[in-house]
Amino acid sequence: MMTPANATTPPVFDDRRPYSLAEMIVDAAVHIFGLVVAVAAGSILLAFALLHTAPDEFPALLVYVATLVVVLGVSLAYNMSPASPIKRYLARLDQAAIFLFIAGSYTPFLAVLGGTAAGTIMMSFVWGASLVGVALKLIVSDRFGRIAILLYLAIGWSGVLVFQSLGQALPATTLWLLLAGGLTYSAGIIFHLWEKLRFQNALWHVFVVAGASLHLWAVIDCMVIARL
Repeated sequence: MMTPANATTPPVFDDRRPYSLAEMIVDAAVHIFGLVVAVAAGSILLAFALLHTAPDEFPALLVYVATLVVVLGVSLAYNMSPASPIKRYLARLDQAAIFLFIAGSYTPFLAVLGGTAAGTIMMSFVWGASLVGVALKLIVSDRFGRIAILLYLAIGWSGVLVFQSLGQALPATTLWLLLAGGLTYSAGIIFHLWEKLRFQNALWHVFVVAGASLHLWAVIDCMVIARL
């Protein structure tokens, strides 16, 4: 989330300091590591699910893995992009992709609830709210600003509304991994907002990759390991 030094940058990014080369290199390394893990582990997950353990949930898993790869790929493109008008549009895509990823992360776990009322209502809410967030980021991002962080958190923690249903349908290990991932994402927001801290952006993305890895492990746990 680097500060472009041109007038075409939306006001919401004007107060961002430029990052040093070292900060950029570390941030790129964090993103690339996350992408490698997402592609490798995601491919293994999809293969096992389709061929052995979760063929019925395969579409939901495909959505999850796709949103994970997209959010990391778009974030890498945005954060490594030099100051230019293109960076402005990448910024919108970056933040919109987060909403899609939140919904995508919920999809495999809610799919386990099948056609239950709780699962259907929660799936509709999560995807509906996330698509509204995507629209706001793509259309009126200049006026949306950091209010999006509150919406990210609200959607991300909305799963507590169906925690009892998830607790009955998912292994205990999966639930602990889900909780750990959520707490990791939430703690990382501190560094996202602490803009004057050196390597702040890279640290924020370390927490993102760590949270995503914990949730990926949770999906593998409930869709593969628990079904072997």
